[in-house]
Amino acid sequence: MNRHRITTLDIATPEGVVFSLPLAGVVTRALATFIDYLAASAAISIVQNILAFGFLIFPDISMGAMVLSQFAIIEGYRALSEMLWNGQTIGKRVVGIRVMDERGLKLRPSQVLVRNLVRLADALPAFYAVGGLACLFNRRCQRLGDLAAGTIVVIARKARAPEVEGVMGGKFNSFRQHPQLEARLRQKVSRDTASTALAALVRSDELEP
Repeated sequence: MNRHRITTLDIATPEGVVFSLPLAGVVTRALATFIDYLAASAAISIVQNILAFGFLIFPDISMGAMVLSQFAIIEGYRALSEMLWNGQTIGKRVVGIRVMDERGLKLRPSQVLVRNLVRLADALPAFYAVGGLACLFNRRCQRLGDLAAGTIVVIARKARAPEVEGVMGGKFNSFRQHPQLEARLRQKVSRDTASTALAALVRSDELEP
């Protein structure tokens, strides 16, 4: 096991702000994978029961459709879920983790496709042995698919509601006692800048000083 394993990944923005992202461990990822396997198996069972009626008329075509549907559900389910649910599948949502770009950028569809295609190698020879070993020996707990796609799996944090009382009551507003300066700022600061400032206040506990 890698002695230099890290539990959090620090990402610095061009503005000098550092975000600390808690990395998901092997056990948590394995549990999410197992839940996804159960979800995919349930979907495959439903589809195969529907296609079973075709065996009486077109047995060869029905068998081929079953094989194709199984592959499409297993591989397509994870990729589509991560694209639509901001890097999460059903299993990842249950255990509270998600996939993201290792540089903190927006997760791209190409990254999702690559990490899920390489999953076939991670699953070898059985029970994700290759992927599990890769996570154990990688300091950021990345399997081969993550290394190829440039992704990491982090613990998803729930966004806190803005502390409106603190903002409006003057806790964070040093200009509260200076209405002229406050009015001047309202004229000069754009809506986007104000939203960014409020977001920074909400996430102040997560940012480095």
